[in-house]
Amino acid sequence: MREILQLTLLYDFYGELLTEKQKLVYDMYYQNDLSLSEIGEELSISRQAVRDQIKRVESILQNYEKKLQLVERFLKQKKAIQQMKHIMEELEREETLSCKAKHNIEMIQKIAAEMIG
Repeated sequence: MREILQLTLLYDFYGELLTEKQKLVYDMYYQNDLSLSEIGEELSISRQAVRDQIKRVESILQNYEKKLQLVERFLKQKKAIQQMKHIMEELEREETLSCKAKHNIEMIQKIAAEMIG
C-alpha cells in the first residue's frame, strides 16, 4: 500500500513528463484498477507488454525523483509546516499574548494550512 501511495505522489509530480501512452497505462492500472489482461484487451497488446510498460513507468518516475528530489523536498516542507502549526497552536493558548500577537498567530496558521492543503 505504501508503495502505491509513493507512486501516486511521484505521478502527481512527474506524470506530465510521461508519454501519453505511459500516462494511459498508468491511469488504467493505478487509477481505474484494471487488471493487466483488461488493459491489454483495451489497448490490443499482450498482458506481458502491459506489465513491462507499468514497470517502465514506475522506473521512470523513480528515476525522476532520484534526480530531482521534488517529492522528498515537498514531504520535508509539509512536515516542517505541520510542526510550525503545532507550535503556533501552543503559542495561541498563552493567556499573556496581546490581541495583535494572537491575530498574527492566526494569520500564520491560515498560511500554513493553505501551504499543506
